[in-house]
Amino acid sequence: MKAIVQDTYGSTDVLRYTDVERPDPGAGEVLVRVRAAALNHGDRVDLHGIPAIARLVLGVRRPRVPILGRAVAGTVERIGANVTAWRPGDEVLAETVKRAFAEYVAVPATALAAKPETVTFEQAATLPVSGTTALQAMRLAGVDTTPGRSVLINGASGGVGTFAVQLAKVYGAHVTGVCSTRNAEHVRALGADRIVDYTREDLTRGTGRFDVIVDLAGSHPLGEMRRLLTPDGVYVASSGTGGPLLGPLPRLLAIVVTAPLRGGRLRTLTARPNAADLATLAGLVAAGRLTPVVERTRPLSETADALRVLETEHARGKTVLTV
Repeated sequence: MKAIVQDTYGSTDVLRYTDVERPDPGAGEVLVRVRAAALNHGDRVDLHGIPAIARLVLGVRRPRVPILGRAVAGTVERIGANVTAWRPGDEVLAETVKRAFAEYVAVPATALAAKPETVTFEQAATLPVSGTTALQAMRLAGVDTTPGRSVLINGASGGVGTFAVQLAKVYGAHVTGVCSTRNAEHVRALGADRIVDYTREDLTRGTGRFDVIVDLAGSHPLGEMRRLLTPDGVYVASSGTGGPLLGPLPRLLAIVVTAPLRGGRLRTLTARPNAADLATLAGLVAAGRLTPVVERTRPLSETADALRVLETEHARGKTVLTV
């Protein structure tokens, strides 16, 4: 089968579109024929091995798993032993531990969610990672249980942000989206009640206060962001940025250390794969309440170019690879 392979860390130049052996599903696994796979920030971490601390998991000198990709949608090709919930031909989506940028990927059966018939494979592939991160952020902040809250999304035009804006509106929030001039009308069209254009306005200089801040950018000091909260407001950090050695870890540790002093109102989100969350998101898409934003699609063979564009432009939603 064809796959996107890297033998070493580096730029997109190290990626190869080449033939590899097709995996066999083990016990409790399902072999998925990939129809679409979405790019995510984590793919860039996997590619570059930066921040360096990530190599403790990815592989110190070279990637332990040479095939990129974590968000996938496709059809069940074969099932392994002890799998009863799925059968060949089922249309599914899943978050994988890499290996998704390929024609086939073996996935634990428990990681799969059913793709509704009215949801395209391209749409479904955007839901793992980005969609689940946004959904789990809403839950962590209590947006899903308390309608009418004022919610600020910092990084509203990106892969996670476009889902976060829409989910906050689904849950009845008043949403302020922070983005660039290029993406302002786009974020407004997703449902944001107010836009803060960070190229023209310093978010932290404003007088507004928010019940919830979902920070996907990490573009302002923690103290300045904290001052934007209402007395009982909640700050949720889910930022993949930071320095080349430790990445966002220092910022996240600062939140963990200071959170008890702030009554637990400062929280960090480490999104986790969750098949039930994928089913929830897919159901919202099928019902017309959530619309995945696919900025561009590219064939699998052009993965390197797609990642190169992602690194040089501010994302507007998701880039999806078709297989």
